[in-house]
Amino acid sequence: MNQQAAQNYLKTKVFTATPEQLQLMLFDGALRFGEQAKLALEQKNFEHSYNMISRVQKIIAEMQSCLKPSIAPDLCGKLSALYSYVYRKLVEASIDHTIPALDEALNLLRYQRETWVMLLDQLGKTKAAAAASTMEMPAPNARMEASIQISA
Repeated sequence: MNQQAAQNYLKTKVFTATPEQLQLMLFDGALRFGEQAKLALEQKNFEHSYNMISRVQKIIAEMQSCLKPSIAPDLCGKLSALYSYVYRKLVEASIDHTIPALDEALNLLRYQRETWVMLLDQLGKTKAAAAASTMEMPAPNARMEASIQISA
């Protein structure tokens, strides 16, 4: 029952998320599965590491397929090259059972995630400022000013 509740929660979270939040969730999932793969490689559990790396690869492939070069061709080209490189490092880690290749892929994903978080923060501030500028605020009057007391 507990697992069913967790699945329902995740389903609701995904269906109600903005595209920006979904991208962040993809980064989080890729990093979580990548860390599980790293642990499996350290324990020489190659079947589990393969399964976890495969999940990361699927996420990277999804992120790459969602790029929209018609909107920002230069940025999408750079991100596509980065995702291809990360994917190759994941393949290398999976085939050669090498932790350094996996670490390199995960470090790049962590950096991209942090960049995405900063972008979301900036976007949130921009949206808040735009919303605030459209709000009608009453002009201060004598009664409002009298109710504000500054204590020293």
